[in-house]
Amino acid sequence: MRFIDTHIHLDGEEFDNDRNEVVERAREAGAQYVFVPAIDLPSVKRVLDVCLQHPGFAFPMIGLHPEEVRDDFEEVLDAMESMPLDGMIAIGEIGLDFYWSREFEQQQLVAFERQVKWACRTRLPLMIHCRKAQNEMVAILRKYKDELPGGVFHCFTGNLQEARQLLDFSNFVLGIGGVLTFKKSHLPEVLAQLPTDRIVLETDAPYMAPVPMRGKRNESALLVHVIHKMAECWGISAEQVADITTHNALRIFHIQD
Repeated sequence: MRFIDTHIHLDGEEFDNDRNEVVERAREAGAQYVFVPAIDLPSVKRVLDVCLQHPGFAFPMIGLHPEEVRDDFEEVLDAMESMPLDGMIAIGEIGLDFYWSREFEQQQLVAFERQVKWACRTRLPLMIHCRKAQNEMVAILRKYKDELPGGVFHCFTGNLQEARQLLDFSNFVLGIGGVLTFKKSHLPEVLAQLPTDRIVLETDAPYMAPVPMRGKRNESALLVHVIHKMAECWGISAEQVADITTHNALRIFHIQD
């Protein structure tokens, strides 16, 4: 079985003591590639360093996470957009997050739209984070619907109607991770009604560990639990889930296998 973790914060300090072991466990479990998003300016260097340490396995993204947007976001994005994009596979992690606060709502909206336009220019897919802001996010994306390069709606946990609204954007897929395994999650019922070619796997590690490791640090090797739950939802084998989602990820991120 081979699979792709399309979203892991492998540069995070949570992995500083055993990053190589985390990578080795991921490979042993069947991970073919892992994709590593940036969240702010300092993290771009960390992401690149981690990916250079694991060439051909870890692939970097560049972007400003909505929770990191402050009044200086224009300067941050100026700096990011001046960087070479060699080796970058996506613009991300970007998006909107009004879960905790709307203090920087207008800045988030402007930063998100600017990065959407950046992706349209560079033709790099988007890795989009959205929390309590789907209406605002969709309104911005619709302005560029014919230009969008595609991408992932990361950490999808919504209902069927929300899923269909997002999948109305062609060349986009939903990122599914540990929440699928949670006891009270409605995702299994939603996932059973979605096309298999519009789903990719992700951990969001070190966060969102699946059952039976919920509450502990997440890592790519634990995606096997999500794969088995997804197989149950779709009524197919775990190997088929891994193959389908791997194919989807390669297609979205334009990676030649």
